[in-house]
Order: sequence, then structure tokens, then C-alpha cells
Amino acid sequence: MKKLILILSFTMLFFSNAIAFDGIKGVNVGLSLSGGVFDVDGAKEEFKGNHVGAQNPGNITKKSTEDTAEGLFAIGSVFAELQINDVIGIGIDYVPHSLESETTENVQTDGGASKTNKVQVDFTKLATLYATASHPIGVYAKVGYVEVDVETNENLGTGGAYGDTSLDGYTVALGYQREIQNDAFVRIEANYMELDGATLTNSNDSTKSITADGITGYGAKLSIGKSF
Repeated sequence: MKKLILILSFTMLFFSNAIAFDGIKGVNVGLSLSGGVFDVDGAKEEFKGNHVGAQNPGNITKKSTEDTAEGLFAIGSVFAELQINDVIGIGIDYVPHSLESETTENVQTDGGASKTNKVQVDFTKLATLYATASHPIGVYAKVGYVEVDVETNENLGTGGAYGDTSLDGYTVALGYQREIQNDAFVRIEANYMELDGATLTNSNDSTKSITADGITGYGAKLSIGKSF
């Protein structure tokens, strides 16, 4: 998350300076609930060199039977925004809980013995730094930078473990905001997110690695907030 922390530091500096100028409309804070589908593209496992006893069968790549792996998600988040004027806003959205994947399992036979491998992944500290452009009728567009930590939880009968990492990418969205009483508002939006891929190497056996080419997600978000 170091890259996002650096960006946030510059953003907060901008916020503090911007408030000193006349014409800043105000601050928005609120809660959101998102749901949708994410796809993991190009998932594969690679073995290099001497990886079966004393033999050397060369490099082998194992891919899933499908080109992509899909999963549903539902997450809650909090957001805070600086509304610079009637059109432009800058904000941050943060998910304070983890998004847990299902546990996947495979059985590998090596020299006649069967070994079971189980892997489960947690996505934590999902944060989005974004800008919005709004129209007076309530329609708005959003573009943002996304970063998330990936924590791998595995129980490998073949030994070793895969470390944690972080992924970053971007999101775009189109939504509608309606003002309600007492400076409150509700929003609904459709969004798309794309994260870069990553490769993790087994900590006890450098001949083994797992790779995902990237993660894409699309869904909808419902938000309620208040302006100050």
C-alpha cells in the first residue's frame, strides 16, 4: 500500500490547501454497498527444472480448465470527498473488511503418493482514490486508482508457501445522485475495475510459482451520504 499512501499524502495536502480558497463547495461523507462479479484471468501454475524427484522433465505449465475463474462479491465501504465545485469532486473509498475467496483444492500424485493442496485468498485494505465529474441533472462519471493487498492462505501437501502481495489498477463508473432532505443524498452507479496480475514463487521451492494475468470486476454500488 506504499504507493497509495504516497498518493493520499499529496491528496490530503491538496485538500488542506484547497479549503483555504473561496468557492469550495464542501465535504461529502457516506457509506456504500457494492455487489457484482470478478474474473481472474490466465490463472496458472508453473514448474521448472528438477521438480519431480531427481528427474528433470523440463518446464511445465498447468492451467485451469477454464480461461477465467469467476466469483461473486458483496462489500461495504466508507467514503469521503472534497466537492470542489458543482462539477468536480475528489474522494477516497475504503473497504474496512476483507473479501475472502473460496478454498480451492487439488490432489497431486508424486511417486505413487497423493498430496492435497489447499489455497484460499483474502483481499484486504481495498482502497480507491477517485475523481468525479457531475452534471446538474444528477448524472456523474468517476475514474479512480485502486490498490488492494492479497493475503494467501495455503496448506500445501507438496510443501512450501506463497507469500502475500499487493495489486493496483483502475476503475471507471457512471452513476446518478439524488438529493434528499437535510443535505443528504443517495447514489446508484454501475462500475468496472481492472487490476494488474502477479506472480508468486513458492518460498521453499523456487521451481514452483503461481500466476494470474489480471483481475477484472464489474457490478453496481448503492451509496448514502451527507454534505457539509
